[in-house]
Amino acid sequence: MSFDPIDFLERAVRTPSHEDVTEMRELLVATLAEHGHDATVDAAGNTIATRGSGEPHYVLNTHIDTVTPHVPYEREDGVIRGRGSCDAKGPLAALLAAFLATEPEGTLTLAVTPDEETLSTGADALDLSPFGPAPDGYIVGEPTGLDACNAAKGRFQGTLTLSGVNAHAAEPEAGVNAVAALEGALAAVREFDDGAATHDSLGDPTLVPTVVSGGAATNQVPAEAELVLDRRSVPPESAEGFRAALESEIRERVPENVGVDFALTDRDTPFLEAFHTPADDPVVDALVAAGAGAARPFGAATEASYFAADAPTVVFGPGDLADETGAVAHADREYVEVADVERAAGVVTDALRKLL
Repeated sequence: MSFDPIDFLERAVRTPSHEDVTEMRELLVATLAEHGHDATVDAAGNTIATRGSGEPHYVLNTHIDTVTPHVPYEREDGVIRGRGSCDAKGPLAALLAAFLATEPEGTLTLAVTPDEETLSTGADALDLSPFGPAPDGYIVGEPTGLDACNAAKGRFQGTLTLSGVNAHAAEPEAGVNAVAALEGALAAVREFDDGAATHDSLGDPTLVPTVVSGGAATNQVPAEAELVLDRRSVPPESAEGFRAALESEIRERVPENVGVDFALTDRDTPFLEAFHTPADDPVVDALVAAGAGAARPFGAATEASYFAADAPTVVFGPGDLADETGAVAHADREYVEVADVERAAGVVTDALRKLL
């Protein structure tokens, strides 16, 4: 039975997976079974199927969950619209086509995670050791406009808490004003990356204040202020390294009698850190030689960062995060072009034939 990636994609987009991925995972498992491949669903909800054995070992990865709200399926003029069409059911259709078309000399694994859009518990728990040797590389399906994206910034988030002492606003010197201390804290945030080296591929990191709160009464010196910060990192910065450095910098810029605490947002899994795979790595080279666009950074943080710590990783797939009109992925107008899904399937298939 031949596999039609567009037929699969149409069924996938019709299958909501923004609140529960069970039905979408069942579709994926059933499709693999129809084509002669048994899939394993592990305790973390990952769907894993393998072809071949021995070295080398390459892994195709993407996710089946989508963001809310669900957007119904539509098709017109060679375009499929609906939630997940490009993020990431279009890439999944392409990777699945390549998996089914490849007779590997080595091991080829399809590993599809259940919750990339939220906490990535599936990717964090993914253990491929029962399925073959240590992977030699990963191709991660995301909407890259068919470019071979060999790098991405990481994303950290944390809350800065400044602590003072309440007092009557008529006697401000009797208290410690935490809101007023934000002036120095924001200056430290603004200048945090001054003098930092620019990453050759990813450029400069960013640090953006996004949410602020403080004070409880209009006639009271506020004893607490909170500032949420969004960090887009570049290698080699780690989440903890960033946290400690920023807290130290802010401590130097606010009055000594103001308490300073910067805590990363609680997560059950590690933050998505930045990664960079050299442009001349065999995985990048194979995709570009097969017709992918030139190597470039990806515009969003992905689960690729979990895999890049262990093996060269490239993000690739049909669709775009945004086009000339505006946002595509995660937007109500999400879409993917049918021809791009078919082309992506061919590119990955040809790349795997070179790698395996």
